Amino acid sequence: MGKTALITGASSGIGEAVARKLAAAGYNLVITARRSGRLQKLSDELEEKYGIKVHALGFDIRERIQTESAIEALPAHFRAIDVLINNAGLASGLEPIDEGDPLDWDKMIDTNVKGLLYITRVVSRMMIERGQGGLIVNIGSVAGSQTYADGAVYCASKHAVHALSEGMRIDLLKHGIKVSEVRPGMVETEFSVVRFHGDRQRADKVYEGVKPLSAEDIADVIGWIVSLPPHVNVNDILVMPTQQADAHYTDRKP
Repeated sequence: MGKTALITGASSGIGEAVARKLAAAGYNLVITARRSGRLQKLSDELEEKYGIKVHALGFDIRERIQTESAIEALPAHFRAIDVLINNAGLASGLEPIDEGDPLDWDKMIDTNVKGLLYITRVVSRMMIERGQGGLIVNIGSVAGSQTYADGAVYCASKHAVHALSEGMRIDLLKHGIKVSEVRPGMVETEFSVVRFHGDRQRADKVYEGVKPLSAEDIADVIGWIVSLPPHVNVNDILVMPTQQADAHYTDRKP
């Protein structure tokens, strides 16, 4: 069947862009997200355009039983997963710690940390059982090493992704499974709209005066990592728009 990649959060943004990138490279895909309708539309498009096989799985990665059941029920020809892209993640709310909504906190921790753990556990076991190595790419953030005002819990969740990436790399080393972390700065996707609970005007202000990265920019980086030979691994890569130096300094133009 050729190589297979599993991409979480593939119904939009970076996940969708990565699905398109890897499909163009000839990968068969397992794509997951909660929005099944979007997934199926993407699946049909990629199969027709690139002649690959795509399996769409609609489930909530925050739910461990749903996640494990969905992956364990994969058809035999989709179980040989060569690449796992842990893309599913979000920010929810931007308030000081004393004003934060615990429901927002739960959403971020359950998706960004626990969801990543749930799917990595089941897929890494499949990779180990297969005995042919593999690659796991975790989508982190500049917020995984720098904390900013009003974003403590989101930043904490991405600090966790950074630590988990380092820990996974150690734990899976003996199995020949590579672990990379891609940490973007500003990327214009649905990210800020989700963070601000659908407030498009507030979301647009995040990118005022800046040409941010696009989902396709990050997909290009991931495509490069995936294309590297088996003996080469990119442990950690920080990708920023030219106008952004770090989590705190941005050169906004009028």
